Amino acid sequence: MGGVEEQRYPRTFHTASVIHGGGESVVLCHAHHPWIAFTEDRGNGFMHDFVPPPPWSHVFRSSGFVVLTAGQLTTPLFGVDTSALSREEWRQIRYYAAETLGAVVFNTWD
Repeated sequence: MGGVEEQRYPRTFHTASVIHGGGESVVLCHAHHPWIAFTEDRGNGFMHDFVPPPPWSHVFRSSGFVVLTAGQLTTPLFGVDTSALSREEWRQIRYYAAETLGAVVFNTWD
């Protein structure tokens, strides 16, 4: 199917490209929470190169979304409260060697 991105793994997010005067921005939209992040590529892996939100990202905030910064998303897991994570989630974190908040929040785990 032309123009439709093939999804090979289950993901916790959707992707979209926004074309603007400065080029292209790839937006990650969490599937279950109103969380938005920006990255350099549309890859299916959970190790994204998160980038700072563009100046126009305030549009998401004013619509009720939480725009996560690259700094927040690259925070090591030991630097955030993970007490709500289940035993199964921790099993996946160890299996996939996820070390940052972004790797856990925006993942392609089965």
